[in-house]
This record gives sequence, structure tokens and C-alpha cells, in this order.
Amino acid sequence: MRPIFLIARRELSAYLRSLSGYVIIAALLFISGLLFNAFALGNGEKRSSEVLSAFFYFSFGTTTVAAILLSARLLAEERQSGTISLLYSSPVRDAEIVIGKFLAAIGFLAIATLVSIYMPLLVMVNGKISWGHIAAGYFGLLLVGSAVTAIGTFGSSLARNVVVAAIINACIVVALLVTWMLAKVTDRPLTDIFTAMALYNEHFVPFQSGIVHLRDVVYYLAVTYLALFGATRVLEARRWR
Repeated sequence: MRPIFLIARRELSAYLRSLSGYVIIAALLFISGLLFNAFALGNGEKRSSEVLSAFFYFSFGTTTVAAILLSARLLAEERQSGTISLLYSSPVRDAEIVIGKFLAAIGFLAIATLVSIYMPLLVMVNGKISWGHIAAGYFGLLLVGSAVTAIGTFGSSLARNVVVAAIINACIVVALLVTWMLAKVTDRPLTDIFTAMALYNEHFVPFQSGIVHLRDVVYYLAVTYLALFGATRVLEARRWR
């Protein structure tokens, strides 16, 4: 466990000690603020629950995009710069490398996500909020961030540079987002399979409404595990080439 936390601490410190990390957080807050004012607070009077639901709706998008971009550099940048050989020669297992880098990325993404909590709290100025709704929504965002970051780690393990990794990550995530459309034009059992795979429509909507289902938690955790398992296997295969 110690190598995992050493890698995670080093990677997370790289985010927090550089200007780019704070630029990313500022950009996310800026975009979220624009969307919050335009779509959540705008267009006439709304109930507090509707405002919160709209906030978590577009926060799903910003969290997903941020996770894709952050995770693209985790392993691809090591190969691009040639430092991957140093990791291979160190007394650290491939699984520890993958998990350490994943934890650093998801830790930074969690910080960037949670600092936006002042936006839903603004609803208290003219209305009442449900703390359970806020907790469920942010819990869902962290689960989505975990799943997409794990997918991004897998994509990053396949690519030779950061740009290609970002493209691979985006393609995988988009494929999971549009599976609900395939479910509408296929027959069972494919309909059930594509529906269950939908990253947003099937599994995040309850969190957006302040509801937590065990099946949705299991889904995001399963995607996280499978993606990290795949990334580990890719590193192991590349090590022995």
C-alpha cells in the first residue's frame, strides 16, 4: 500500500503545486457558474429541487469532461516523455502504478468538484434546500468522476501521447453515453444490456434527483474496477515487450 500512496501523493502534489492545477479548477468553476446562472437560475421562477436537479445535470457534463482530460496524461505522458522506463525499472508493481495515479487524479477531481458547492447553497437565499439532495448529487458526481477517470486511465495506458489518449477516452465515454439510443432500436436481451450500460440516462438521473440506488453505485464501481484492471493488464503486457 505504501508505494500506492507515495505515487498518489507525488502526482497530487504536482497538480496542487503548479499553476495549471488552479487554472483547471478556476476554469471548471467559471464554466459551472455560467451554466448555473443560465440554466439553473434563469428562465423564470423554479422550485429549489428543480434548480438543484439542473445544477447536477450540467455538473455531470463538466465533471465528465474534466475527468477525460485529467486522466489522459496519467500514463500517456510518461510514455511521451520517456519516463515510463523509470517506472518499469522501479520496485513497484503495475497495479500500484495504476492505482496510485488514479487516486491522485480522482483526488484532484474531487477537490475541483466539491469547491462548487457554494452554487447550490445560493438557493438558500430565496428558498430552501434539501441537504440529502445535495449529498446524493455530489456522491453521484464523485462516482461518475471515478468511473470516467478509470476509463481515462485505461485509455492513457493504450496511447503513446496525451492527445491520442484524450481522443480514446472521449470515444469510450461517448459510446457509454449513447448506448441508451441503441437500446431503443434493438430487441431483448440487447435492449436490457445497452440500457444497463448507459453512463448517464440509466444510472445518474436518480442521483440528479436526490435518490441513491445500490444498483447505480455498483455500476459505477464496477466500471471503475474493470477499467483499472484493463489498464494494469496493458502495462503488464507492455513491460514484457
